[in-house]
Amino acid sequence: MASLASGRLALLRCAREALRRAEAAACSTPTPPYPHLTRAQPCWRQPRLHTPFSSSSSSSSSSSSSLFIQIQETPNPLSLMFVPGRDVLVSTEGGVARDYPNPKAAKRSPLAQRLFRVEGVNGVFFGTDFVTVTKQEDVEWSVMKPEIFATITDFFASGRDVAVAEAADPAEAAAEAGEEEEEEDEIVLMIKELLDTRIRPAVQDDGGDIEFVKFEEDTGVVFLQLQGACSGCPSSSITLKSGIENMLMHYIPEVKEVVEFHPEDDSRMPLSF
Repeated sequence: MASLASGRLALLRCAREALRRAEAAACSTPTPPYPHLTRAQPCWRQPRLHTPFSSSSSSSSSSSSSLFIQIQETPNPLSLMFVPGRDVLVSTEGGVARDYPNPKAAKRSPLAQRLFRVEGVNGVFFGTDFVTVTKQEDVEWSVMKPEIFATITDFFASGRDVAVAEAADPAEAAAEAGEEEEEEDEIVLMIKELLDTRIRPAVQDDGGDIEFVKFEEDTGVVFLQLQGACSGCPSSSITLKSGIENMLMHYIPEVKEVVEFHPEDDSRMPLSF
C-alpha cells in the first residue's frame, strides 16, 4: 500500500510539472486543471469589484506617505478583502495566512485587535497581501468601511508588526513535530499536495483559506477547516462538494468524503446538499 501510494504521489508531481511546462510553452491563459474547480463555481465567481481608496497617513513620522487601499468583493456577502498594496504578513509573523475568528483569538495580533474594535467586525483574516474582514449581518458596510480604512492606514504608518509569532515551548514543539512526522503517511502527503497546488491558491484569491486538519484512514474522511471569507460563505458547501471532494476522490481513491471541521466544538459537519 505504501509503495503504491508513493508511486501515485510521484506520478502526481510529474503530471503537475508537465502541466507547468505546457502552460509556459503555450504563453496563454491556461485551461483550468480540473473541470470541477473553475470560476463558474459559485464560491469562485466572476471578477470582483475593485474600489480604490487613498488615505494619507496620520503619522508624523511619515509625512509624504499614503496607503492606496483597494476593496475586493468575495463570494461571501459578509466578507470583504482590503488590499493595501503592500505585504501584510511576512514569514516571521507566522506564515502566509492567519485567521482570527473572534477577539480572543486576536490577542497576538495588534492589527486584528484594532479591527475588532470597529463596530460590527465579526472576524479578521490576514493573507500575504490582503486583509479580509467579516461583518455582522445587522451592520452596513457603508458605516464600517471608513473606520476600517483608517484603522489599516494608521496601523501600517506606525511600522508595527501585524502579528507576533507565539513562542513555543521547545519540548512541546519537539513532541508535536515528532507526532506530525509519524502520522504523515503517503495518503496525507498526497492530500496536502493537491490542496496546496490546486485548491488553496484559488481559495486565497477569494479572501479565505482551507486548512487540512486530519484524514481518517478507516473511514476515508478528510477534515478541512474553512477560514476567512470561506467560513460561513453560503456557497462554500457547494464548492467543497463539487470541487474539492471530487478532486480528492478522483486522484486519491482512499478518500470517501470531505467534512468541514469546527474547532469551537470539535464537531464535524458533512458537506452535503
